[in-house]
Order: sequence, then C-alpha cells, then structure tokens
Amino acid sequence: MGSNTKPKVLLLGAIDHAHKTWQSLSELADLITPTATNRTEFLQQCRSGDFTGVVAAYRTFPSVAITGMFDEELINALPSSLVYLAHCGAGYDQVDVHACTARSPPLRVSNVPTAVDDATADVNMFLIIGALRNFNTSMQALREGKWRGQPAPILGHDPEGKVLGILGMGGIGRNLKRKAEAFGMRVIYHNRRALSKELADDAEYVGFEELLARSDVLSLNLPLNKNTRHIIGKAEFEKMKDGVVVVNTARGAVMDEDALVNALDSGKVYSAGLDVFEEEPKVHPGLVRNPNVMLVPHMGTWTVETQTAMEEWAIGNVRSALETGKLKSPVPEQADL
Repeated sequence: MGSNTKPKVLLLGAIDHAHKTWQSLSELADLITPTATNRTEFLQQCRSGDFTGVVAAYRTFPSVAITGMFDEELINALPSSLVYLAHCGAGYDQVDVHACTARSPPLRVSNVPTAVDDATADVNMFLIIGALRNFNTSMQALREGKWRGQPAPILGHDPEGKVLGILGMGGIGRNLKRKAEAFGMRVIYHNRRALSKELADDAEYVGFEELLARSDVLSLNLPLNKNTRHIIGKAEFEKMKDGVVVVNTARGAVMDEDALVNALDSGKVYSAGLDVFEEEPKVHPGLVRNPNVMLVPHMGTWTVETQTAMEEWAIGNVRSALETGKLKSPVPEQADL
C-alpha cells in the first residue's frame, strides 16, 4: 500500500513521554504537525488544504496557543476528512463539543477519563491539608527569616471529623473521597444525579444548598461548561459555614474569583487551596496578596507517571479510531453518536 493512500494524523501540541507509542502509529498513518504558530496561521493552513486527508487529530491543553479554542469557526475550517479528535486530558472545556456534534460529518471527541484521577486527587488532598492547617502563612514567614511569623498565625484545624463536601463526584472526586476518609473526614457530595450505591461507596448524596450549608471543606471537582461557570459565587458563599475552607482543582471559572477574594477578606472563608484560576496564567492579585491561600500553578497532573499514562491513553484513542472507526473513551455528550 503506497504512502499516498495512508490516512494522516495531525499532532497539535507535543508528545513529551510516549514517543515510541506515538511513532508506532506511523504503521497506520502519516503523522504530521502544523507549521502554524498562532490561530490566524492555523486557520490559513486549514483553508489552504494543508490538512486534506487528516482523519484524526491529537491535541494537548497547551496547544490552544497554536489553534485557539476549538470553537465553531475552527471546527468548520477543518477538513471534512477529520472525524476524530483525541484530547489529552480529563477536562475538555477548550473544545465546543456541541459544535463538533453539529458538524457534518460530526467531529468525534475523546478525553482521558481515569488516568488523571490519582495525581489530581493527591494535589486536592495536599491543598485540603495545607489550607486547613494554614501552612502557607508560616511557610512564607520562614523564608523571610521570621520563623512561624510575627505574630504567629492562628492555629489550624485537623481534618479528622470534618465534613468534606465534594461538588462533582466523578473519577477525581471518588478518588479524593477515599483519600479524605483515610484522614478521618466524612464525605457528602452533590451531582446532577445521585451515583449508584456502588460508585457512591457510602458517601451521602445531598442537594446543592445542603452541600453548601454543611461542608467544613468544599472541594470543586466538576467539569467547566456553560452550566457550571461561576456555580460558586457571592450568593453561594453566603450560604456556607463561617470559616469554611474552599479547594478547587477543577477549572478556575467554576468559581467567581472576585467573590472568593471578598469572602476571604471578610473572613467568611478561612482559607482556600487552588490549583486552577479563571485567567491562567494570570492570578487574581487578591489571591496572591492573601497569605491564607495555598496556590499551585495548575500542577494537578504534573508527574512523569500520570503524563505518560495520559499520552498513552490519548494515543490509544487515535489507534482505536484508525483500526476500528471508534474512540475508546468518547466524551459523555457524544455517547449516543
């Protein structure tokens, strides 16, 4: 079979670890990368026919710097031959799945649903412990030669016996539940629908309002979409306990950062632990200046093991698409396609 009849696979972003697995796809397809360095150039390449014959694309979170958001304009500029998009990550808020589904033929999208769970839940637990114990204040003071701080900070809190409210109990939330229980926390959760008995594993399902009212620690573990943007804002903070701890490893925009800063300044929120921000890499100055906030620069999956597993999984989606015409982990919105 001549190489001119091979399908093509487009790489958007970089493969950092799974080089051999990626190269193994070359038996099935020609692997190509765009020369574009920004969205304008990328759209131009799309429209000039550079990607004709591309059947599948692999994309990373940082590749948004080259392509911009996968919105309607971009999706309609891509060649009709492209029918599979394998996203290397759990969250795919950069991709307008609705527009992908509406296109003819539909652009089928997959994500990496489970490989990220352990590493993200680990960072989540690190932030919960750090925020509860208020470690950040004294860690800063120590580096400034002031030991614990002058004056010393207020005492922190133990996780034992505290109620952890998980908003969005998917894979990461369920993984977090097990870890939090090892620290003696009691877990309640809210999803759009209650989980099966098996998946809930004794966690108590509560309504959204009750979750806000009862949580000592509120953890945000839900995907970002038009329904969840700013799901936590001024009105929601007012319904929480005084001195609540808020942790977010999901996406920055599920919470209104201005409202969080005000709640921290007023003392309504005792402390916060954040791995994600509304306008990454920009961080709200009100968060930076507040020593009670644990800030991590989106490092939920920043490990060799997890990033390798994510790449292997996403490449597996491309291979499955080429060999069987099906993605192995299509996004839930396209489960019926």
